[in-house]
Amino acid sequence: MNAVDNLSPMFYLKGVPKKHLKDVILSIRTGLNPRQNFKLNEKGAQNYYVTVKEISNNKSVSINSKTAKITNQALRMINNRSKLEEGDVLFSGTGTVGRVVIVNKTPSNWGINESIYAIKLNRKQITPRYLMYLLRSSQIRELYMPQVTGSTVKSMPITRLKDLLIPVPPMQTQLEIVRTLDSFTELEAELEAELEARRKQYEYYCNELLTFDKMEDQRERERVRWLTVAELCSISRGKVISKEYMRRHSGKYPVYSSQTADGGVFGMIDSYNYDGEYVTWTTDGAHAGSVFYRTGKFNCTNVCGILKTKPALINAKFLFYILKGVAKKYVNAGMGNPKLMSNVMASVKLPIPSLEVQEKTTRMLDKFDQLVNDISEGLPAEINARRKQYEYYREKLLTF
Repeated sequence: MNAVDNLSPMFYLKGVPKKHLKDVILSIRTGLNPRQNFKLNEKGAQNYYVTVKEISNNKSVSINSKTAKITNQALRMINNRSKLEEGDVLFSGTGTVGRVVIVNKTPSNWGINESIYAIKLNRKQITPRYLMYLLRSSQIRELYMPQVTGSTVKSMPITRLKDLLIPVPPMQTQLEIVRTLDSFTELEAELEAELEARRKQYEYYCNELLTFDKMEDQRERERVRWLTVAELCSISRGKVISKEYMRRHSGKYPVYSSQTADGGVFGMIDSYNYDGEYVTWTTDGAHAGSVFYRTGKFNCTNVCGILKTKPALINAKFLFYILKGVAKKYVNAGMGNPKLMSNVMASVKLPIPSLEVQEKTTRMLDKFDQLVNDISEGLPAEINARRKQYEYYREKLLTF
């Protein structure tokens, strides 16, 4: 039996009443934008200015080093308007509409901008976490997202949000739904924490395994040579491949570009320029110095450098592991356009042990990499499965 099958029969009672949001809340308020009210990041400012970015993880208010700061006076002005308290539900109403988190503790050092709506509930009718899960559910999003206005900047009018019709079951049912969904989110959080620990462990072992002056075998240690990338590989550059060309020549072979999302895939075409085992790197832009291991038939655009290893000297996968740890150090970030050009890459010196040590090191790092990065196996796959399970149960539990 699954989690839903084990739930109380009350979940399946027909006729759960639906009410307008305005009938189960006390108010919807917003914070303030700077304008004439205050300035951001003034000297001496110690409080934080929370925008949609700080709730974009859809989990909690996430303050970081990039969060703007405000003075005590600005914070008082904002809080006099928002009246934030523990248990309020924050809803992103402008920009990226529909991010939802809960205020877990009455804030003392942060306030919200006008893009975030603070929903204060009538706790006798609805619980904060129930409303949070409800506003995240696809069935309710399908009701309010069509009410969003604006072409360039999207916005949800507060009056329309107040008119949103939502199911409001008995309080005990709400608490049971929350308990069940919380168990999924807690498990996901535990898995993510374990994944983060494994990533740190992976980074540690990467550094240890790729530091060859610590090798116990003296003979192998003495065999380590320092060679440049130019000595280890032939170096080439991709070519310009436009979106129009990809549209006209759509096919099955990937085109890799400067992006890091989706493994760097820019598009797919009906031909290929490379076939085999290669290491590539991003030469220009925000991701300059990002290193990738490529196999099979593929293409690269002009913002990619391509390394074809000399098998007698180096294992391609080993080169990928050792190069991705140092490539960023050689990026020139001047003039606002980061670059790692072929001539600089060619001069990078790397410690190269025997091929036997390279093979052994690569096998060990492959296992760690699979555990922490492979979305089809290991912890990422487990997290993805639990997330899908949570979404499935959320929709089922919140459909009355």
